[in-house]
Amino acid sequence: MAASVPWACCAVLAAAAAVVYTQRHSPQEAPHVQYERLGSDVTLPCGTANWDAAVTWRVNGTDLAPDLLNGSQLVLRGLELGHSGLYACFHRDSWHLRHQVLLHVGLPPREPVLSCRSNTYPKGFYCSWHLPTPTYIPNTFNVTVLHGSKIMVCEKDPALKNRCHIRYMHLFSTIKYKVSISVSNALGHNATAITFDEFTIVKPDPPENVVARPVPSNPRRLEVTWQTPSTWPDPESFPLKFFLRYRPLILDQWQHVELSDGTAHTITDAYAGKEYIIQVAAKDNEIGTWSDWSVAAHATPWTEEPRHLTTEAQAVETTTSTTSSLAPHLPRRSVTRGAGQRRGTLGTLLGQHPHHSGPGCRCCHCQQSHDLSPAPHEDMQSTCRGAGGRS
Repeated sequence: MAASVPWACCAVLAAAAAVVYTQRHSPQEAPHVQYERLGSDVTLPCGTANWDAAVTWRVNGTDLAPDLLNGSQLVLRGLELGHSGLYACFHRDSWHLRHQVLLHVGLPPREPVLSCRSNTYPKGFYCSWHLPTPTYIPNTFNVTVLHGSKIMVCEKDPALKNRCHIRYMHLFSTIKYKVSISVSNALGHNATAITFDEFTIVKPDPPENVVARPVPSNPRRLEVTWQTPSTWPDPESFPLKFFLRYRPLILDQWQHVELSDGTAHTITDAYAGKEYIIQVAAKDNEIGTWSDWSVAAHATPWTEEPRHLTTEAQAVETTTSTTSSLAPHLPRRSVTRGAGQRRGTLGTLLGQHPHHSGPGCRCCHCQQSHDLSPAPHEDMQSTCRGAGGRS
């Protein structure tokens, strides 16, 4: 019987701990939601508890310092975003939950930025909006579209929450559109509106699939092709014109070409061997503004394979050098003629004109190459001999 007493004590202590835990953590009431402005001061009362009640405050499960209390009230000064959280007030002795506050720190909305654009003309247009600065708390937007005095439906975009779509009811209308948007949150309200003609907001999407290729055997040309943006619904009835810009990567200055039709262009003034970056923009032929630039394409003009001395030429050079070093000494005239012939051969291979082989060239090969009128064979032989004799 005596052995069972310790076990009874343990059971009582465990039950007491469970009661305390339940009193601490069981939700006796839904937390009160409260919004406060960033940088402000706030005082949180402990529900209906007296001012001098002995209480303890916690935020997100962590005890707060007693010096933050004014009686039973919690005082927070200079609110920061980090002050947002779940605040709970407990009776100090029993840990009975007295009150909970879910505090959100944020800002009222500033005037929203609103814009409208038609990238699917003549089907319709869309409007999008955003706030210039974050509020850190939930906002509610309301959009109204008027065509004259008629209210038009603005269908929410399924993917982008800050965008809606409007269908044109009357093409080529001279009646202006007015789009208004208001924004509100728990701390404030703001609004703005814009008015426009239908043709001023036409702006296609950028051209697609821009490709640049070198042109074989043309070191200064690049062939550029692209496609009309797939969102433009009727390019036959509403044709687009295009604007092409290009530059070598080594330079910052762009060159531009405007094209009234077609989806291809040949660049004819590229720098040989330099990599180029090319982009294209689009615009309706008559109304609206230019699209943004397309995704950049890169290409390098065609370059010729570097040329080297042929194996035959190298063999001639090697054979001549070996023979000259091993053969007996020849008359000076013969050596001079051989040297002249070698100069002519190497000059031709290196792309030099034969008469540039060197000063004092008087070999038969030189004269025969430059004499445009036929000469008797005897005169050529005598001239060669004379040249050899002078050397």
